Amino acid sequence: MSTLARWQKTINLVGRSTVDDIWGRHILDSAQLIPSIPTKAQRLADLGSGAGFPGLVVAAFRPDLEVVLIEADARKAAFLGEAARRMGLERQPRIVVGRIEAAAPAQADVVTARALAPLSQLLAWAQHHRTDTAICLFHKGKGWQGELTEAMKAWDIDVRPLSSVTDRDAVILRIGSYSPTGNSAGSPTGVRDRQPEGRRR
Repeated sequence: MSTLARWQKTINLVGRSTVDDIWGRHILDSAQLIPSIPTKAQRLADLGSGAGFPGLVVAAFRPDLEVVLIEADARKAAFLGEAARRMGLERQPRIVVGRIEAAAPAQADVVTARALAPLSQLLAWAQHHRTDTAICLFHKGKGWQGELTEAMKAWDIDVRPLSSVTDRDAVILRIGSYSPTGNSAGSPTGVRDRQPEGRRR
């Protein structure tokens, strides 16, 4: 946490209102994914890793997993590298610097993302990095039902909302198989806007 606090002074890694509660707002929020990650999973890809939530936290709890952190911002990627080293992780994550859609396919068994983009866009990005049998675990806040409704215009989704242990209005969306509906009006490739920076982490 000291490394994050030091880097936070020059890079906006987490929302300023959450800096005083890194444990509850970020670490615990990330750690709640662990029970949902299959024991036989071998590789996890964390999209838009930013401050390492949930990617670095998962790497700490599941050293058997190969964790791939994908981050477009070179400064945040540098932070991820230093934070991983200082954590003394048994298995260091692989850090990929580049846009999610342009990075080489991760072929991951599990894909995660936390407060990164609307669900329909996350599904499009995840499709590039998942195996055919992979699951996705996406943190979603208060408006998750509206996002899911909108995403279902473009995708047929096998989804199960899991209650968040840190926010009664939030969920973890556990997504199994999914595929495009073929509805051009709700084309998944048409969604591009990320959430504002202050709401991402």
